[in-house]
Amino acid sequence: MGWFKRKKENISPHSKKTDIPDGQWSKCEDCGEIIHNKQLEVNLWCCPKCNYHFRIGSDQYILFLFDKGSFKELDKKMRSGDPLEFTDTKKYNERIVATIKKSGLNDAIKTGTGKIEGKKVAFACMDFTFIGGSMGSVVGEKIARAIDAAYEDKTPLIIISQSGGARMMEGAFSLMQMAKTSSRLARLADAKLPFISVLTDPTTGGVTASYAMLGDVIIAEPKALIGFAGPRVIKQTIGKDLPPGFQRSEFLLENGFLDFIVNRKQLREKLSQLITYLT
Repeated sequence: MGWFKRKKENISPHSKKTDIPDGQWSKCEDCGEIIHNKQLEVNLWCCPKCNYHFRIGSDQYILFLFDKGSFKELDKKMRSGDPLEFTDTKKYNERIVATIKKSGLNDAIKTGTGKIEGKKVAFACMDFTFIGGSMGSVVGEKIARAIDAAYEDKTPLIIISQSGGARMMEGAFSLMQMAKTSSRLARLADAKLPFISVLTDPTTGGVTASYAMLGDVIIAEPKALIGFAGPRVIKQTIGKDLPPGFQRSEFLLENGFLDFIVNRKQLREKLSQLITYLT
């Protein structure tokens, strides 16, 4: 069975292994396709094969949504304190410092004002890379101030949510943000100023239970996980199997919780259309 043996003379002693530099390729979590990051960026971080939407941060959303040079960030230097002097596997204030250094963000959200196809809006975008996009006192305060900016300037408000829920290291201070942001949105609604909520993967916990589901129009990206408690917790609680696709965007649209599912490549155009209709 000699044909199974590899002849040494066919292997060049001078052949070199081709190295692929780290950080230049990404693997699609849905279909397994290997994609060069430049191609992924051009395609707005969507898989060109299966359209899987990669998680991206606030900087990326700002880059492709807003007219060039129009976005002005608000409350950039605001950082979380440690009101409870909380400690789990490490001290909370140490975790904050380490996450700021790693992510380049001061907290799990960026807020500001800018123009989308010439239309001025107030804007907030959460970022999952900062402690799972958790909503602490800074996130709540910055959203409240973004809502105030929309109210004062008489402009629409857009919030992009991406969060694991409330930041429990801040205890009740975190949970209070649900009421604070919701009450500010009620004032915005009384002034008949539109609020467009965009849900991305994942949007869960206290964020879903407050401002994320209070939009005049609620949009989601394809296949985003959206819910309060996670599917595993719900299944353990009720002791039953969950329907296929439970808590994904398509399931929520079918059951009336969403108005639209919008591909990321059409999001800027869709937001511009909605702003025109609502104003």
